[in-house]
Amino acid sequence: MSLSIAVIAGDGIGPEVVDAALEVLDATGLATEREAFPFSAAHYLQTGAVLTDADVRRLRRFDAILLGAVGGQPNDPRLAGGVIEKGILLKLRFDLDQYVNYRPVKLYPGIDTPLRGRGPEDIDFVCIRENTEGLYAGMGGAARVGTPQEVSTQTMLTTAFGVERCVRYAFGVAQHRERAHLTLIHKTNVLTHAGATWKRVFDGVAAEFPQVETGYHHVDACCMHMVANPGQYDVLVVPNMFGDIITDLGAAIAGGMGIAASGNLNPDGTAPSMFEPVHGSAPDIAGQNLANPIAAIDSLGLLLRETGRIKGDGEAVEAGDRVGEAVRAVTPRFAGKGLDRSGYGTDEVTAMVIAALA
Repeated sequence: MSLSIAVIAGDGIGPEVVDAALEVLDATGLATEREAFPFSAAHYLQTGAVLTDADVRRLRRFDAILLGAVGGQPNDPRLAGGVIEKGILLKLRFDLDQYVNYRPVKLYPGIDTPLRGRGPEDIDFVCIRENTEGLYAGMGGAARVGTPQEVSTQTMLTTAFGVERCVRYAFGVAQHRERAHLTLIHKTNVLTHAGATWKRVFDGVAAEFPQVETGYHHVDACCMHMVANPGQYDVLVVPNMFGDIITDLGAAIAGGMGIAASGNLNPDGTAPSMFEPVHGSAPDIAGQNLANPIAAIDSLGLLLRETGRIKGDGEAVEAGDRVGEAVRAVTPRFAGKGLDRSGYGTDEVTAMVIAALA
């Protein structure tokens, strides 16, 4: 079986780290078909087009999407209002029904953490974020804009259908981990309506997974626990906006945004999932061989594992596992280099990972 991968390199360091990931992909020996697409802030500024419905239909034909990073220069007025984030990232998540954001929070050997006295054995959990509802669904509006009477609303869309499929996926992840523990994160004492739906659905699905232990934390308490005692967490399931916040905190305690991988999953396989490093486009270091490609390479490993599972492709799963093992074999060489940094050039890190694959 040959996986088909749509490649969106994007802006800034995106092309560099994607090239690194594709070199690693070639080194696995896995048969793939790839096609590059230009969607990015630069493409938008040149053409006025972000991502059309026709573009999405083309992308839908692929098994997976590998994305580098999108975004132009900070404070560019031509990119105001989140035109790129909404027009590319959110559009793909919604149109391709990528309803799970999969964010591993794992401290690799040799990677520095800002948490004193913590090591890889203390930081190893997974955040499952609902990815298509909540406050990011775009429901709301504004009236009397620009006047003293301006009023605006933003609605937290919560459906039992959307919550259940995300929660069910999270239980599936938890049951295959050694600790088999799942914690629901919300703010049920204040967001009583949406919170009640999440808790009711969570408890109902929990009855089908008696082997999985469960717990609940308010989102503010979760932030405290992630810093004070991250080892208590195994798998977290969380609504969209809260997940956006705590997964960045998770990336910080696991070494920084520059080395964090992620997947936007369509677990049903009705459309491709999208995998990307969490970091931004970092235009200030683009083209200088300074970008750490570990997050993109790790995202490639996640792409192979998760797409392989969805498609029933054991060779892809095995290749993804090998990529992950190679990354973990390389990171001890980064010890003492500081958060987000490897101390090596982009091409050097890529070569290290490829050598570890052999």
